[in-house]
Amino acid sequence: MREGFAAMMAMFPIPDVRTSSIELAGRPAVRVEPEGEAKPAKILYFHGGSFALGSPQTAMGLTASLVVRTGFSAVSLDYRLAPEHPFPAGIDDCVAAYRTLLDEGLAPESIAFAGDSAGGGLTVTTTIAARDAGLPVPGAIVAFSPGLDHTRAGATIETKEGIDPFFTREGMAYTGDMYLGGQDPHQELTAPAVLGNLTGFPPILLQVGTNELLLDDSVRLAQRAREAEVDVILDVTAGVPHVFQSFIGQLDEAEQALDRAALFLTQHLAAA
Repeated sequence: MREGFAAMMAMFPIPDVRTSSIELAGRPAVRVEPEGEAKPAKILYFHGGSFALGSPQTAMGLTASLVVRTGFSAVSLDYRLAPEHPFPAGIDDCVAAYRTLLDEGLAPESIAFAGDSAGGGLTVTTTIAARDAGLPVPGAIVAFSPGLDHTRAGATIETKEGIDPFFTREGMAYTGDMYLGGQDPHQELTAPAVLGNLTGFPPILLQVGTNELLLDDSVRLAQRAREAEVDVILDVTAGVPHVFQSFIGQLDEAEQALDRAALFLTQHLAAA
């Protein structure tokens, strides 16, 4: 599955950036920088892959697109994957990476969490875990088609079955069980769209397509954000699939969504 996912994601274009392999909080990571001088802010990127697949390289098209559009540098983390390392290993790695950036002197308001799919979910759960550990929250969150509910209680899990070109309920249960490792999905860090306490969160941008089983994950998280008096933008694009932002050069909607995400990041991190 990992080889197939890597081969599929290798087909997507990657804008021109400078990359270098680094270690962050004991995990491999990739530093991604614009070709010119980077502006003083940082994107901490979490790749997708159902918590069991993927790497910084599989999400490089998205990471590089944000770097090129914002002028900020990014670090994409190679967090531990299930089934070898089930919940909460990935969240622990992401919190440790964020803590390291803070320890290196970066101001929290100058750091954004960004991610796609499972990594989009990690932008939210890492923020919850970091806040509850006494760390300051980051300056902004951008989540592309995030997975935010392992209880699979969203209506679109049923209504978009057969419409979503990538996911089925059965397939999501297969990788979801790997991630949970027998643990109860009814808890805040596995189902933040249902149980997440978003008090004190930074501004959030959620981008999702109408052809997604995970559509209601974003819809419900946006509602929880609103109830917690958190700035939130729910950006729903019609007729596009899961993580449609990857289809650079193929879908106009991908380019437009990335432009909106870059504007959001620039607005919230530039002053910092």
